[in-house]
Amino acid sequence: MFPRPFHAVALALALSAPCAHATLSVGAAAPDFSAEAAVGGQAFKFRLAEALKQGPVVLYFYPKAFTSGCTVEAHQFAEATDRFKALNTTVIGMSNDDIDTLKKFSVEACRNKFAVAADAGGKVIKTYDVALKLVPGTMADRVSYLIAPDGRIAAVHASMNPDGHIDAMLKAAEKFKK
Repeated sequence: MFPRPFHAVALALALSAPCAHATLSVGAAAPDFSAEAAVGGQAFKFRLAEALKQGPVVLYFYPKAFTSGCTVEAHQFAEATDRFKALNTTVIGMSNDDIDTLKKFSVEACRNKFAVAADAGGKVIKTYDVALKLVPGTMADRVSYLIAPDGRIAAVHASMNPDGHIDAMLKAAEKFKK
């Protein structure tokens, strides 16, 4: 076991790393899941299969609620929520934070605009193979997927820089506009 200062340094390095990875590629089947989620401070059960019946889903993974990059990314998704809704696209963020933390994050950082889900134990993070490699455990890398209504990955954007995720997902979602 490493001392706590090591974990802090590793987390800082990981969150400032220039690139992320994504193992699921365009055309791959998106693993189905359900998870506790929150929007506007209210908890509910999010089910991917149900959301896909309404249209495409942006599933974006982020390392940790209330860290600087994750807060910036949440603000950017909140600002773009109406554009995603106009494209009939659902946005949901996911991390391994607990649901109580995400209730607060959904209000403060997500501005009551979209849901964030708690991945207790990191099962979805592992299934989507987006675990942050530099930090042991179940922290997610910063990866955004657009999942088509047929359950397949339609687009991927992987970068630890929060900038670019929204534009990439909006461009991909436009292809599904009816």
